[in-house]
Amino acid sequence: MKITILCVGKVRESYLKDAIAEYSKRLSKYADLQIFEVADEKTPDGASAAEEQKILQIEGERLLKVWKSDAYNIALAIDGKSLSSVEFANKFEELFVGGESNIRFVIGGSLGLSKDVLAACDYKLSFSKMTFPHQLMRVILLEQIYRAFRIRSGEPYHK
Repeated sequence: MKITILCVGKVRESYLKDAIAEYSKRLSKYADLQIFEVADEKTPDGASAAEEQKILQIEGERLLKVWKSDAYNIALAIDGKSLSSVEFANKFEELFVGGESNIRFVIGGSLGLSKDVLAACDYKLSFSKMTFPHQLMRVILLEQIYRAFRIRSGEPYHK
């Protein structure tokens, strides 16, 4: 099983890097995990809608430039489908049984994902109607992927 996280921006805070490293280590028991980053664009304070669209377009082009069509692509999007942890584990099971062995999660920058990137994805997943910093979202995603593998394996997990 291969899990890839394709994301916009770098993680700078050491406590987030530590959490990412910890969950990456835990996940190594279940899957080959890779994380790829593309550069983010600065969003000026008071940016117009046109400026924000341009930023989304640039970041989207960067994501699509490293895109490979060999994976089932899941976009993290606020308007995606919300799942419980068990439903998320079941989604993994459904994908594996259906022959998908390469899953790619896509995390956008501070403005989200461009329409082109969303259109290239097979599924849209929402963790909440709330907005989270995209760097923190990596930790949350990794924890939920780890939890999904534990659930699928019948191993204990915190409820």
